[in-house]
Amino acid sequence: MTIELKLLWLSIVLGLAQIVLASHAASLQRGYRWAASARDDALEPLAGVAGRLDRALRNFLETFPLFAAAVVVAHMLGRHDWMTVAGACLYLAGRLAYVPLYAFGVPLVRSLAWNVATAGIILILVALL
Repeated sequence: MTIELKLLWLSIVLGLAQIVLASHAASLQRGYRWAASARDDALEPLAGVAGRLDRALRNFLETFPLFAAAVVVAHMLGRHDWMTVAGACLYLAGRLAYVPLYAFGVPLVRSLAWNVATAGIILILVALL
């Protein structure tokens, strides 16, 4: 398995961890009875850490498919060089930093972490040219 595929695997683990964190935070705020319900009723948006974890998860779900596709295309084309490895490292490092920065409400640095992750995707795409 290439380094890029290992980093993709670790990114999947990160995504699962974010799902667990966000869902438990929502359940703590709204109650586990709500979590077990059909959730048909409209609710107020989540607040505080629960809201930030939910938004961080949604942001992950926006960027992860692009990262995964870039890694898979690089793998299928046999492109594995410093740019694809660096891009995958930047993506995972940026996403790992993003979660706690967002959860604790740290502005600006959180945006920097997002930019690092996005630069990682772009680096992989450039390597494919």
